[in-house]
Amino acid sequence: MTAATTTAPTLLSRLVNGILAIKPLAQLAKNRARQMMIQRAETIGVYWMKEVETLKAQVTEADLAAVQTPDLQYPDYYVTSFHAYEEGNLGWEPALEVEVAAHAVHARIWEDGAAGDSHLRQSYHDLLQASIPNPGTILDIGCSVGMSTFALQATYPAAEITGVDLSPYFLAVAHYRAQQRSQGKNYGVQQTFLPAHDGLPAPKWLHAAAEATGLPVASFDLVSAFLIFHELPQTAAIAILQEARRLLRPGGYFALMDMNPKSEIYAKMPPYILTLLKSTEPYLDQYFALDIEQALVAAGFEAPTITANSPRHRTVIARAR
Repeated sequence: MTAATTTAPTLLSRLVNGILAIKPLAQLAKNRARQMMIQRAETIGVYWMKEVETLKAQVTEADLAAVQTPDLQYPDYYVTSFHAYEEGNLGWEPALEVEVAAHAVHARIWEDGAAGDSHLRQSYHDLLQASIPNPGTILDIGCSVGMSTFALQATYPAAEITGVDLSPYFLAVAHYRAQQRSQGKNYGVQQTFLPAHDGLPAPKWLHAAAEATGLPVASFDLVSAFLIFHELPQTAAIAILQEARRLLRPGGYFALMDMNPKSEIYAKMPPYILTLLKSTEPYLDQYFALDIEQALVAAGFEAPTITANSPRHRTVIARAR
């Protein structure tokens, strides 16, 4: 199946792409974007360097070994620079910085500082609960370090939840955090935003590609994708929708929460900020051009509901046909 696109990148976006094609300028933009995030974190009371150093001393190679699939073949689109890291998602530094970065990035959505991240997640879960009251099994694709997985667990405490991600380093952090939660321990920046322990069983972690999980057919009631699709080329996004449909039981649901291409915030974004954003998101143009409704229907879903859940995010929910 070919990718479903709508519009080509704007003139401004094409100009930014031209700038980022010059490697020294691209590197400069990535470094500046990273420094802005660190500075923002500090201003909201999330002490980036301290939090990362603490976590670095705690997560071990044993956590990595507990989740890693030996000899996993990574798709070409994944072996690239993401989020100002040359190693992309395949390294300790990006894994150790996910939590602090999430709080920094989401701090200004509603101008409520460090609580912005939990506010964003709750806005998504409120929409999920309204449409999907009681899923028994949930797959969290692109689960990263488990923040989205633990939040789903708090929303659906009776559900069996599996988190899948391509980065074993992210999953190592998720594995470590799950152990802390099971022991009732508070930890780092998250203790302010997620319950440290609520008696829930630990999620299962799977090191695999979301488009080829190897999981049994029709084994989930809900497949959730939180802030993942803007990091995918269209071919991978469509393959993931097809895999989600394969994994869902009849009448099951697929849901995604991500950047809203129709938000005026992105349309009016100053060139400098757009350059910094695109320097860290290599597939942003493809995501913005993807006709998600058409792609879902083609993958075997009913026409989705699409709801703006923040000034710059949307939630898409579709039921399997």
